[in-house]
Amino acid sequence: MLLHIFETGIFLPAYRRQLLVTLSAILITFCHGIGLGWLSPMLPRLQSPEQTPLSFVIDVQEASWLGALISLGGVTGNFCFSFIMNRFGRKVALYGLALPHTCIWFLLYFATSIEWLYVARVCAGLTGGGTFVVLPIFIGEIADNRIRGRLCSFFNLAINTGIMVGFVVAAHVPYHLIPQIVVALPLLYLLLCLRYPETPQQLLRWGDEAAAQRSLKYYCNCSSVALDKDAQKQFEEMRQAIEQQLKQSNGLGLSCADFCNKRALQAILTGLVLMIGNIFTGTFAFINYMTSIFERVHTQLPPDTNTIIIGAVQILGTLASIYLVDRYGRKLLLIVSFAGSAFGTTAFGIYAFYAEETSVNLSAVSWLPLLLMAIIIFVANVGIISVTMVVLVEVLPPKIRAVATSACLGSLSFFAFTSLKTFPIMMATLGLAATMWCCAAVCALCLFYVVVWLQETKGKSMYE
Repeated sequence: MLLHIFETGIFLPAYRRQLLVTLSAILITFCHGIGLGWLSPMLPRLQSPEQTPLSFVIDVQEASWLGALISLGGVTGNFCFSFIMNRFGRKVALYGLALPHTCIWFLLYFATSIEWLYVARVCAGLTGGGTFVVLPIFIGEIADNRIRGRLCSFFNLAINTGIMVGFVVAAHVPYHLIPQIVVALPLLYLLLCLRYPETPQQLLRWGDEAAAQRSLKYYCNCSSVALDKDAQKQFEEMRQAIEQQLKQSNGLGLSCADFCNKRALQAILTGLVLMIGNIFTGTFAFINYMTSIFERVHTQLPPDTNTIIIGAVQILGTLASIYLVDRYGRKLLLIVSFAGSAFGTTAFGIYAFYAEETSVNLSAVSWLPLLLMAIIIFVANVGIISVTMVVLVEVLPPKIRAVATSACLGSLSFFAFTSLKTFPIMMATLGLAATMWCCAAVCALCLFYVVVWLQETKGKSMYE
């Protein structure tokens, strides 16, 4: 599969710059992934008086707030970076993503109380909320229709790779050494962002047609003075669509009618359902509390080792999504992903029920939780996690895309806050089994919606 990926369109000369720019832009999502993965192995140590690397110990309630505050920062990041992106352009928003992420590692390094960690998690949320708004739109605007799904999927590959790195370094590297190493990455990201131009669409919105043509030439890797035939056709389609948007707005910006027509409402509903599926199917909470989950089901391997293995499985799932998304379409991957997650969480719940509630000896199958969690994480990354952001950007009408994306991702952050705040409490009060079955129920409901109402967007332009 990997060989086939490297032989396909994204590595052709015409798409080379789109790929390189995407890889440099998603470095910030890799950094964000490290910040996410850092928490899971570190949390049990921060709760242990014998193992904590800091001068204080946190309790269950503080741990739940530590997990959940990233989502409050995410809501702020969604709307803040949406405003910056629309007011000052995609490039300025890309630059801004580096600032809160740099602050994270200074706060973690100098932390003397739980409040320092809280602020660090809010900063992580600002970065995460911003990346989920800015990068899918930025990549979607510079990418050719034929490879857009794969390039957008690199966004999740970078996050998942960062999460696995976060798992590893938090488990094996001294606490205060981690910030000293990682803080260099957002600075490298800033240097790379300086090398490429604003998107052609944004330049057209500003009325600079000549700069928009130069930008499109850059991203299409055109060596000639004029645009080639395909690029010129793409430019004309882009220009006409944006002119139509500006004409319809009559200089007054967005109105209620732009959001209250049938197409817009159906697209927004689809976005909200996908946001619910992305969070309440449980995968995000599993990643944040993975070590704690494995501690409750008593696996053969140490919990930290299981967590690192799951981090590797995430990457494989995202690679599979990159391979499949532009071949078999978004809808099929989401169907397979929701169905597989429903099966996996149901089965994991059954195992957890016997592990927690009865005296049955499960030592002969103590490997099963790792296998089931690997299945859940793999199939979720094939569709629910990787494809959701691709579909969200594609289904929303161009005129309301930035604002509606920000609103949907604001909802995502609120849902993530609810999930991360309640997940450890649900495990403590209802048990891990019931918590898993709740996630399975959400998978089933989202599966029904995708099968009945979701429209396929594979191969369509951003303006169709």
